[in-house]
Amino acid sequence: MKRFALTAIAAVISIAAFSQPAAAKDIKIAHVYDKTGALEAYAKQTQIGLMMGLDYATKGTMMVNGNKIVLIEKDSQGKPDVGKSLLAQAYGDDKVDLAIGPTSSGVALAMLPVAEEYKKILIVEPAVADSITGEKWNRYIFRTGRNSSQDAISNAVALDKPGVTIATLAQDYAFGKDGVKAFKQALSGKGAKLVHEEYLPTTTTDFTAGAQHLIDALKDKPGRKIIFVIWAGAGNPFKIADLDLKRYGIEIATGGNILPAMAAYKNFPGMEGATYYYFGIPKNPVNEWLVANHYKTYKAPPDFFTAGGMAAGIAAVEALTKAGNNLSTDNLIKTMEGMEFQTPKGKMVFRKEDHQALQSMYHFKIKVDPAFPWGVPELVRELKIEDMNIPIKNKR
Repeated sequence: MKRFALTAIAAVISIAAFSQPAAAKDIKIAHVYDKTGALEAYAKQTQIGLMMGLDYATKGTMMVNGNKIVLIEKDSQGKPDVGKSLLAQAYGDDKVDLAIGPTSSGVALAMLPVAEEYKKILIVEPAVADSITGEKWNRYIFRTGRNSSQDAISNAVALDKPGVTIATLAQDYAFGKDGVKAFKQALSGKGAKLVHEEYLPTTTTDFTAGAQHLIDALKDKPGRKIIFVIWAGAGNPFKIADLDLKRYGIEIATGGNILPAMAAYKNFPGMEGATYYYFGIPKNPVNEWLVANHYKTYKAPPDFFTAGGMAAGIAAVEALTKAGNNLSTDNLIKTMEGMEFQTPKGKMVFRKEDHQALQSMYHFKIKVDPAFPWGVPELVRELKIEDMNIPIKNKR
């Protein structure tokens, strides 16, 4: 009887052990971004947006399927070799489940092979260069940020009209070069003509020589003449307006930017372009939450890259939630390919072929409003996913 009782107790203990839920496990996410360096302002917004996205998507719990999210921050300093090393550290030493970042396209391109080597997910936000989801892409790369083609096609919609002659001013690195390349491809060939490309170092502060090249290329052309600016970070390319472009009938056009940079837009009422995000444009519950909570915490509206950071946070939580207890990379990829998720911009979809998030863009016209210290981009037209034929540029 004693032996029987001991056997029965052991059986009860065994059954109880099997019926217990699996122990909670921290979900580790690395955010490798340019916390310092030329793109520091962009990076800070992304980090704020990412935290707000994680908060929103987990309903304030920072938990997914009963597991706590632990965010590990690393500063790539805008340096490709540093970003590459830190991502390897995150995957190898910190054993993160996935990573998010970086800010610079140059840093991103250095990081892509690391994701492939460690066979771990990297959600790219906000680096823009087409080559990230194009020729340099691998299956571990997903991007919530817009790419150069999305920027280019939406801006081409605004500018590609018969009788228009365009010259471009861009930075001499991946972001600028991929941006101009995509813009050229987006022009239909039936409307605007691109006659000159001017590339300047990212550290440029004196735009006089570059502006003169642009003026020489455009001044004798008939019809409407536009300098299309693709610029990020330090330097103010809008100084070229000081060279009296109006004397030659030359206009300036550009895409969206962070609010401090858009202070310069007040000098160009009526200027057209297309933007990734402006807090007053999208009308949806996620953006309403973002705007309200950002005002509450920071006494200011969310900015250009805040929305992108939030989209990345929401995408990560959505993927982790749907993947359940199987957070293997292969299962995450299977979960994320074709995944739809709601962001401050409305619906995004990770395209299966290249993992680029398809999303709306916004054709705007600048309005000067005394209530705002920046030029206000008024919506002309929302360019929805189905309105833009974004090319697939990888070799999958």
